[in-house]
Amino acid sequence: MAIKKYKPTTNGRRGMSTLMNEEITTSTPTKSLLKKQSKTGGRNNQGRLTVRHIGGGAKRKYRVIDFKRNKIGITGRVATIEYDPNRNANIALINYLDGEKRYIIAPKGIQVGQIIENGESADIKVGNALPLQNIPVGTVIHCIEMNPGSGASLCRSAGASAQILGREGKYVLVRLQSGETRKILGTCMATIGVVGNEDYELVNIGKAGRTRHMGIKPTNRGSVMNPNDHPHGGGEGRAPVGRKSPMTPWGKPALGYKTRKNKKASDKLIVSRRKK
Repeated sequence: MAIKKYKPTTNGRRGMSTLMNEEITTSTPTKSLLKKQSKTGGRNNQGRLTVRHIGGGAKRKYRVIDFKRNKIGITGRVATIEYDPNRNANIALINYLDGEKRYIIAPKGIQVGQIIENGESADIKVGNALPLQNIPVGTVIHCIEMNPGSGASLCRSAGASAQILGREGKYVLVRLQSGETRKILGTCMATIGVVGNEDYELVNIGKAGRTRHMGIKPTNRGSVMNPNDHPHGGGEGRAPVGRKSPMTPWGKPALGYKTRKNKKASDKLIVSRRKK
């Protein structure tokens, strides 16, 4: 997918770029697969701010995505490839032979009119979903389940993928994009191919207004705050951090501080850690 760059007619346009969206075939989503999405402003059910810098943004509806791929033995055809405002990957509308319609994450190279299959007997083709134990070693996959039937939770964003390295009993060895190698049950589903729209990371936002349209509010530096608001705050003029390392607003180290539990159940499934 090509990147469109703008002429510097204004300060906001200088360096700004957008995706050409050549793959997208329609701008009208399927109504039966839309859900209302209310805004939280970063607040929980008690009205307390739990996630900062969230608010505003353009109105959007949630597209219901089929992450489980449980239409076993029923073939479908790719009807459209669409834009999804809720994620950086595109989505594809699948029309199944029994009349049901579902959205899936659009992998790289998928075409309108292509036949899609789910289940153990599916071919090793881009867009088809199979249990990990039925996928050959060396195959590139995405949308991977962590637990059988729970729905895909790994490798769902634009350009993401993983690779099958081998088998070990009932487990399959998978190398993730982070560099981590881990065991996943062979009965978990995964989709063949790489998630499309990989040029998304090359887009230059260009101006503050575009992030406001996404529902992201401005972030203040800690060094310009008061001491009661941030550990970096206070001092006359421009002052350094004043600590051994940068801190979060709540006084914890911001760099290199490990938050993972020491005795997590999934530790035994991790063969090698991600790249440092």
